[in-house]
Amino acid sequence: MAAPMRQTRNLLGWVTTLGPGSRGYRAPPPPRRSRDPWWPDPDDPLTPRWQLGPRYAAKQFARHGAASGVDPGCLWPSREQLLELEAEEREWYPSLAVMQESLRVQQLAEEQKRQAREQLIEECMAKMPQMIENWRRQQQARREKAQADKERRARLQAEAQERLGYHVDPRSARFQELLQDLEKQHRKRLKEEKQRKKKEARAAAMAAAAAQDPADSETPDS
Repeated sequence: MAAPMRQTRNLLGWVTTLGPGSRGYRAPPPPRRSRDPWWPDPDDPLTPRWQLGPRYAAKQFARHGAASGVDPGCLWPSREQLLELEAEEREWYPSLAVMQESLRVQQLAEEQKRQAREQLIEECMAKMPQMIENWRRQQQARREKAQADKERRARLQAEAQERLGYHVDPRSARFQELLQDLEKQHRKRLKEEKQRKKKEARAAAMAAAAAQDPADSETPDS
């Protein structure tokens, strides 16, 4: 605590010693620009490139006028530069007519997009009752299938218990093997039944076609 107080007293004594008439720091004045044009040395490697081009010449002409010795005609942009400036102006500073046309096209596109969305919503809403009905039918068919599978499995379990005896644990490996065999037999019967129905349908179609061919082959006597 004593050391900071001592430093503070020393600083106050130094300010008092300087007094009110002492001069503080004064920055040197900025360098004065030459009234005559100044041209950099093109052979000096430290000379910036922009000072060797038309940009620096235009700056000297703007500052010193005819005294710079610059021909005003050479400061005018070339045809290529004018074309670039015109293209830049058309891109970044379009005319009022162009902006109005762009706004009209944008509003027309937004209106078409809105109408297409409204039409899509109307079509979906019109299909909604049929979609709900289809969904309900699917749910009903899924429930019926689950119930049929449950009943079928219950019948197979009952058949397995009849074969092995009711004292057998349904969780035993022997019971599960028999249940799998019954499942395979049941699927085999379903497959055979499906094939039989398909053959009967094919035979009926062939018989109908054969019965129709003689009638078509008969021609009236001339």
